[in-house]
Amino acid sequence: MRNFTLTFSLLLSSVLFLHAGCSSNPYTDRSQFLLISEAQEIQMGEQSYAQMLGDPKIKISKNPAEVDPVQRVAKRIIAAAKRSKYAERAQSFNWAVTVIKDDRTKNAWALPGGKIAFYTGIFPEAKNENGLAAIMGHEVVHALARHGAERMSTNSTAQLGLSVVTIALGMGPVGSELASQAVGLGVLLPFSRSHESEADYIGLLLTAEAGYDPRESVRLWQRMAQSSQGAPPEFLSTHPANETRISDLQKWMPEAMAIFERSNKASVSALPIITSPPPKKKPAPKQH
Repeated sequence: MRNFTLTFSLLLSSVLFLHAGCSSNPYTDRSQFLLISEAQEIQMGEQSYAQMLGDPKIKISKNPAEVDPVQRVAKRIIAAAKRSKYAERAQSFNWAVTVIKDDRTKNAWALPGGKIAFYTGIFPEAKNENGLAAIMGHEVVHALARHGAERMSTNSTAQLGLSVVTIALGMGPVGSELASQAVGLGVLLPFSRSHESEADYIGLLLTAEAGYDPRESVRLWQRMAQSSQGAPPEFLSTHPANETRISDLQKWMPEAMAIFERSNKASVSALPIITSPPPKKKPAPKQH
């Protein structure tokens, strides 16, 4: 039975590799391994966005002071994307922008297909529309560069390869768990960090093309570093360390500034002040 399972797994692995999409990032020339079609990826993005909008716990902001800056920045970033090396993909996306009223959550994302969301809790980190553009440029690149599909493809292949190894070596549950952790540390986490760095680099260029000062990205990550004390070491994180990010951004800055200097400059306003509410108190234990 083990030989049959091993043979089946090897055959399935071969089929997946034969049908894998072969492409490379147009900015970095990095090869991309893709098992998921672009249509499938966009469909998943649409479904995730619809689920978010339908979640009763999610409060969509209607406050112009919060929504208008995000919409202004998005309009310019999307326009820049449509002039970029991702122009064809950006023009095919059905873009939408949502501001989520959640002052505790420092988050933003862009889904395949062009669905962008910003949580109001990230406004203090962004501080102004230049900072907002730095975050948005980064997130939009994740969608344009198909990082989500690449991540899913790599996860699927890693898990399939792991099953082949554990079957071939006759590993028990403990051995399988250790092998799974090794795959996570040795393959999946560094792969995710390469996505983050790629989004930092291309996002910086996109931000400059949109007319926003790319130098704010360094100040943004300096603020992020101050508010993320106690973060895990880089080798255990899916994101580059803040110090690494800042160093890389400074290295890429001359290229971004050359683009910014010839761009149509955006008018920049400060973001509304968001005061994070105190953390929710845990209920006191019942006295017996």
